[in-house]
Amino acid sequence: MLKRDKERVGADFGEIRAFLGEGTQFKGVLSFAGAVRIDGHLEGEIVGEELLIVGEPAQVKAEIEVGTLVVSGRVQGSISARERVELLKPGRVTGTIRTPCLVVAEGAVFNGNCEMAGPDDEPTGRPEAKMEDRQAADGA
Repeated sequence: MLKRDKERVGADFGEIRAFLGEGTQFKGVLSFAGAVRIDGHLEGEIVGEELLIVGEPAQVKAEIEVGTLVVSGRVQGSISARERVELLKPGRVTGTIRTPCLVVAEGAVFNGNCEMAGPDDEPTGRPEAKMEDRQAADGA
């Protein structure tokens, strides 16, 4: 039998400080500290210190930068999470995810690119550019 480390997939993350309810639409920049849950439609940019939960009825089209992201709705865009991204059934993410920890539950869908990087890692560029930089440094 396989033993699994207990992970906090879908766990209770404490008090929600803000909530965008089902049937609500928002366009713009959402900036927050603490935990925020979105069940409505959001388009724009999301910047948060801690946790963003995208609930099952939600549809989000945004550039997202948070500590932790939990998705059971639909997200399209670029995601940067300092700690982790969790995709729960029936969540769907289309775009790029940059995080040190990605959890995709059975029944969730991820279409795009993923960079498993920590917050202190340098952004990855074109591999050709890095090779050119190394060759220039060696020849100098």
